[in-house]
Amino acid sequence: MTMTQNQQVVSLMLRLQNLGCRIWAEDDKLRIRTSKNALTAELKQEIQNHKAEILSFLKAAKTQVVSTAEIPVLSPDSPKLLSFAQQRLWLLAQLQGSSAAYNMPIALQLNGKLDIDALRSSLAYLLNRHESLRMYFPTVAGEPQIAILDLDEITVLTVQDCRKLGTGDLDSPCSMPNAPCPNIQNLIDAHAQEPFDLNTGTLFKAKLLQLQEQKSVLAINMHHIISDGWSMGVFVRELRQAYTAYSQGQTPNLAPLSIQYSDYATWQRNWLQGEVLEKQINYWKHQLADASPLLELPTDYPRPAQQSYRGDRYVYSLSPELTAAVNAFSQQQGVSLYMTLLATLSILLSRYSRQEDLCIGSPIANRTHSQTEGLIGFFVNTLVMRQQVKPEQNFIELLQQTRQICLDAYAHQDVPFEVLVEKLRPERSMSYNPLFQVMLALENNQSPDFDFSGLDIEWLGVKGAIAKFDLTLLVTESDNQLNCTWEYATDLFARATIQRMAEQFVVLLKGIIDHPHQSIHTLPLMTAAELLQLQRWNQTQTDYPQDKTLVDLFEQQVEKNPDHTAVVFAAQSLTYQQLNQKANQLAHYLIQNYQIQPDTLIGISVERSLEMIIGLLGILKAGAAYVPIDPNYPPERIQFMLEDSGISILLSQSFLLNQLPINELANSLPVIDLDAEDFAEASTANPTPQSKPENLAYVIYTSGSTGKPKGVMIEHRGLLNLTLTVAEVLQIQPQSRVLQFASFSFDASIWEIAPTLSAGACLYLAQKETLLPGVDLVSFL
Repeated sequence: MTMTQNQQVVSLMLRLQNLGCRIWAEDDKLRIRTSKNALTAELKQEIQNHKAEILSFLKAAKTQVVSTAEIPVLSPDSPKLLSFAQQRLWLLAQLQGSSAAYNMPIALQLNGKLDIDALRSSLAYLLNRHESLRMYFPTVAGEPQIAILDLDEITVLTVQDCRKLGTGDLDSPCSMPNAPCPNIQNLIDAHAQEPFDLNTGTLFKAKLLQLQEQKSVLAINMHHIISDGWSMGVFVRELRQAYTAYSQGQTPNLAPLSIQYSDYATWQRNWLQGEVLEKQINYWKHQLADASPLLELPTDYPRPAQQSYRGDRYVYSLSPELTAAVNAFSQQQGVSLYMTLLATLSILLSRYSRQEDLCIGSPIANRTHSQTEGLIGFFVNTLVMRQQVKPEQNFIELLQQTRQICLDAYAHQDVPFEVLVEKLRPERSMSYNPLFQVMLALENNQSPDFDFSGLDIEWLGVKGAIAKFDLTLLVTESDNQLNCTWEYATDLFARATIQRMAEQFVVLLKGIIDHPHQSIHTLPLMTAAELLQLQRWNQTQTDYPQDKTLVDLFEQQVEKNPDHTAVVFAAQSLTYQQLNQKANQLAHYLIQNYQIQPDTLIGISVERSLEMIIGLLGILKAGAAYVPIDPNYPPERIQFMLEDSGISILLSQSFLLNQLPINELANSLPVIDLDAEDFAEASTANPTPQSKPENLAYVIYTSGSTGKPKGVMIEHRGLLNLTLTVAEVLQIQPQSRVLQFASFSFDASIWEIAPTLSAGACLYLAQKETLLPGVDLVSFL
């Protein structure tokens, strides 16, 4: 076969596997085993069209998806061994104590005349047929053993009459599909949450809730240590067959089981050792070498020290059109649907975590042996798919890489996850699952044959999701739609976060289908609603005045409201006219006595006071820019700022002069004492504007925590834009009172000062002791 033909055959076989089909070659004939309705007419035709290629592929690879080698039956006196998977669940139960984390509940609504005796006989028949359903695991000398209950030691079915709960609510609205009334739903959920005791059993429970004369609910619960997803399908199928026989007065004639689960577990332990185990383990050691132990998705809540397994689900369906497009795309690329979904999810997780190397769990039925197909037991295995996402590659390249990773993993699927963890010894923590924390599962959800001898059967939902991992995406395909269930740990994520992630997964999937050759980092992720919100956020165009400064806005307020109080400090206050006149006098004094030019820097080192605001406005009115210097800074930092900024003048207060390192400067620096008011005789008229919007308004020094402090220069244009924006957002009006809270040496202070004075409002100052958190601040406010 050509490479293209080979890809087509592999893709077809993988799709069959995802549908629960088993295909193998036998005497030059193609054999297929599948559940009813799993194969569509189109799929049957595709198999027929490629029959020769499939046979050739199977022969060349010497591969049979279903093995025909015999698993030996244990002698009655042979010790029964736990499988590797059972051993791990037993250990987890010892660590966690009583828990419903590994319960496997289902609920079936039975509509019609139910034969309770036939149902009880059918359940007893299955319990007797499948030894695993009667298992429990007593601890002897610290180690688990397997014990099997006799059928007469088990309560096969309990019946509860719920008719007194009323039937009027049966069709009431509920958050779950096909849900009965809330009272009944609570009983179903309570049954699902009942913990099992592995030491004493039983690990199987069945309860019948009688709702009406011809309406009942059958609630089944099993511990995962004796069952898995495939097993639940076996259980329902055989229950139907047994009930049909008993209800008609007959005995079920199901084909005898050639082995029991304990036979498989012992065979697995004996087979998976030595060279067989070494070869498989070596692959995984190489594949997972240096893999990150944790996928660090951004979480809404801190990760707890120990997983609680509390979870919830977010469920939705892809449109039939998108479902068809994804399936068609997968076929065109010669990959399975699962591979396409895995590659897509890898991109999403990589974007969220910013990790290009990540691991995702993948469940696999692990029933490669013909004798295990009809057994109920814990067979399912977990493979670790390591994805390395390079943002510059396109999706087709990532998809082909994903395809090879999956095929290699399938070829080395025999190592139980539990053995893999034991051999690789990854970093362990009770707060997250080893090797991976996100799982992707794809299941075919074709409606099973529910012909229960005259009964109409409906699946009911069971609440109380158990989150074994941080996040699990379960995709089921039914009725030409892909149904997505996002199961998440509520200890980590809020529902809104998962909903957004799920919606972005759909956007990404659509983008991939439309532009598969586009670089991964350019594929879309944002939903239409998010893009609209982003556009609104980015609509920041505002018609700011292009020829104004803060001084202009302040002087406009002086003209409008000259007698309004502008600033208050303790028992002192100034009206807008008084503040303007004092600032004008300082500005004229600076202009007349010093060569002030636009962008001249003037330092100001003061405590909170009326002089602080007078000094700031006076500097700006003179056409200079102010440099605030906290007088409480260490002398070394003050000296650095004075020298680094190159200020030509320093405004301060008399009681601060002794603590400022003015005499340590290399060049002398003129100092103006604002308390002395040497400028009191200057003109009170507004000076001619000196600064333009492109000139500096102030320079603020950074903290220097990551290196040397640096002066950041801000122009009048930027200050004006900030002033108008803050005044609008905070809705500052002339009657508003604003507390000046931030340190004057931080630029947050100008957020408080400029918008207040430009809006004609009142600015309140306070001693720094008053501004400390406590009763004084509350009283002041």
